[in-house]
Amino acid sequence: MEIAFEELDIANLIIDCVYKGGKTSDMSSEPFHKLIPRCENAGGFRKKLREDGSGRYAYVVLYTSMEELEWPDYLDEETGIFRYYGDNRHPGRELTDTKKKGNKILEDTFALLNEGTRLDDIPPFFVFKKTGNGRDVQFLGLAAPGNPKISPDRDLVAFWRTVNGKRFQNYESYFTILDTGSEAIPRKWIESLIYDHKNSEQYAPAAWKRFLKYGRDGITPLKANRIFKIPSKYDQLQSDIEGNRCLDLIRSHYRDNPYGFEACAVNIIEKMDPNFVDFSLTRPWRDGGRDAIGHYAITQGGKSNYPLKIDCAIEAKCYSPDDSVKVKQMSRLISRIRYRQFGILITTSYVADQAYKEVVEDGHPILIVTASDIAAVLRANSINSNDVEEWMKHIDSTTSRLEAYYSAFVNMRKL
Repeated sequence: MEIAFEELDIANLIIDCVYKGGKTSDMSSEPFHKLIPRCENAGGFRKKLREDGSGRYAYVVLYTSMEELEWPDYLDEETGIFRYYGDNRHPGRELTDTKKKGNKILEDTFALLNEGTRLDDIPPFFVFKKTGNGRDVQFLGLAAPGNPKISPDRDLVAFWRTVNGKRFQNYESYFTILDTGSEAIPRKWIESLIYDHKNSEQYAPAAWKRFLKYGRDGITPLKANRIFKIPSKYDQLQSDIEGNRCLDLIRSHYRDNPYGFEACAVNIIEKMDPNFVDFSLTRPWRDGGRDAIGHYAITQGGKSNYPLKIDCAIEAKCYSPDDSVKVKQMSRLISRIRYRQFGILITTSYVADQAYKEVVEDGHPILIVTASDIAAVLRANSINSNDVEEWMKHIDSTTSRLEAYYSAFVNMRKL
């Protein structure tokens, strides 16, 4: 569904609706100032204060392109969880000392959420996405801060980044797109948030009212089950320039050392999810492959009770982008999986359609990690083309010591 630019000043907000920008090349074609009363025209954070002189926010618009690889905003349609990054994206400033004060908005909002006594002071967040077609924008939904499944110490986290040798902090925040039902979000509610806030709740969607009453426990996410399709070669190889450089260096480094890549693969999996633990590289198989065996530990983090550990096995393939993992290699991993165990296929390339289909259609417990995933894991752990070789050398040194120990053990048994 699309709403023409000329009709924006009377339009309500409808999930996934596209709101058209104007045809001129200047800022007058921005749709926000017509669609959202008194909305700012620039920035990722577009806030409006109430007109009652309280200094509190009436609403906040969160605007994203979803295309910034360094700051990967992301909406998980299946859970309704929306990840959004703050606006301190360059060195030289304190965490909340930003032009649009976006990080300050995040800080204040999540403080109110966790305090739980003044929820009415939390503004509604309207989430929009750039469509890539001129100035058109798409409405993703009404969002509340936090999520019932995300603990209060994880829904707003300050982390460090390094740019040109300089360190700085930014926020990573988690919101939830609320299930507002089939009805549109009325323009009258937005206007009342600004001009008559004390009476605005009567126009608010029921999902927002539940949030104001119960806080985090009153969040009702908008969940949309995803129809799975086999990812294309392009999807599995997709990465930014920096990610592709890292992948090329890994492929080159381990081209003639498949055993070494097994250790590298284990390191990547452990970085992907810290619940993967206790991996060990096994002896080479007769056909030249090599397994790694480990566990996925499920625990509440305390010291009293023993964690549940699920066995898993890794098959690692260091392939060029033009060489895919085919049915033979995938079948080899499937045949090794024992009862109550799952497998991980990790490759610097991609999985061919037929091999991927067999895993999905037959329901094999295989986690597939391809080139695009590896690049994302490295980026999340601040490993780039400047230090990826040093990282691999560290892995190799550890693997060499294990190899030496294993060789000595084998020789002793021969005596």
